[in-house]
Amino acid sequence: MLVRFFKEEDAVGTVEIILILVVLIALVTLFKKQITSLVEYLLGNVIKNAKAV
Repeated sequence: MLVRFFKEEDAVGTVEIILILVVLIALVTLFKKQITSLVEYLLGNVIKNAKAV
């Protein structure tokens, strides 16, 4: 059954997956600074609040 699923023509094609990955990588590259600052802010809050507990 699994082999048949991968051989189906209706399944998501390799081109579509590559295109989605390219778009995601482009978005991450464009917003790298914003993503980094958001993650640092969130982790800083977690660490600060963990010390309070």
